[in-house]
Amino acid sequence: MRKSHPVRRAVLAGAATVSGIVLLLSLKPASDPGSAQAAGQAPPAAAGQAPQGGVNGAVTGDAAQTQYGAVQVRLTMNNGKITQAEAVQAPKGGRSDQITASSVPRLNQAAVAAQSAEIDAVSGATYTSAGYKKSLQSALDKAKASAGAQQGSGNAQTLTGDVAQTQYGPVQVRVTVAGGKITKAEAVQAPKGGRSDQITSSSVPRLNQAAVAAGSADIDAVSGATYTSAGYKKSLQSALDKAPAGGGSSQAAGSGGGQAAGSGGGQAAAQTLTGSVAQTQYGPVQVRVTVAGGKITKAEAVQAPKGGRSDQITSSSVPRLNQAAVAAGNAQIDAVSGATYTSAGYKKSLQSALDQAGG
Repeated sequence: MRKSHPVRRAVLAGAATVSGIVLLLSLKPASDPGSAQAAGQAPPAAAGQAPQGGVNGAVTGDAAQTQYGAVQVRLTMNNGKITQAEAVQAPKGGRSDQITASSVPRLNQAAVAAQSAEIDAVSGATYTSAGYKKSLQSALDKAKASAGAQQGSGNAQTLTGDVAQTQYGPVQVRVTVAGGKITKAEAVQAPKGGRSDQITSSSVPRLNQAAVAAGSADIDAVSGATYTSAGYKKSLQSALDKAPAGGGSSQAAGSGGGQAAGSGGGQAAAQTLTGSVAQTQYGPVQVRVTVAGGKITKAEAVQAPKGGRSDQITSSSVPRLNQAAVAAGNAQIDAVSGATYTSAGYKKSLQSALDQAGG
């Protein structure tokens, strides 16, 4: 018998081995992330990503104040995913121009890559980075609220109150009302500069929480922030007054546009009535009342004398006049001692408010 050549046997053995390896590899299932994506299966979502739920379009975060200027971020979103990030405000002037030009593009890229506000600060731009992240988180919170509203009952409303001028600057409140409740409150304007920065940063978050918890403008002033609190409550009430009848809660928006007390159907709904401005020797007085079931359930002065001695007189007399109006159910209330002019103006504006209800 003829023997096989040794080299030929080695070649045949090698070819058989290679064929076996190729066959085994062809049978191995694709389990790497790239293969899963190629097959149309999305990889698991990372924690802290931008809120999903069909959010589309631009979302602008609140301006974050820093030691060198304001930072404000705008996101462009497609189906809940961040497709673009940009700073519409950033520190400028002097050295800040160079830092902004260097850091902001990197922060923008990081936001898109991370799909969250969990991004690293840029070296040498600590304050700008912190402000960027804060505004970015605010934008994501707004997108999340929008997504929740879309998935909920579909009747969420965003209502922005009138600007309330205070001794230290304007206050303006925006609320989201859904399912008959205030789901979010925020100050889009608040006093700033010097001591006001500290007071605003301390008081506004507490006022926001109080508004959501109370479901109305009946919230306590924050200690040490009397003027900001008063402006906040005034703007908050004006926002709630803008809710159409039946569009919000009976508590949060109920007095804005409801039926007059005693009107059709025999069921009295709350009604908010604002009296005419009464001019006094020390400044204007204007009263707003809520009437339900034929009674005054709430009274407040939306304008009252201020400045100098008037601040003390107003803060002392107006709460007593408010209580007297609710207790009496009409404008026949006694003047507060030491506040004759304010009391007279209050009663005049209160009567004009009640005249609008026909009673």
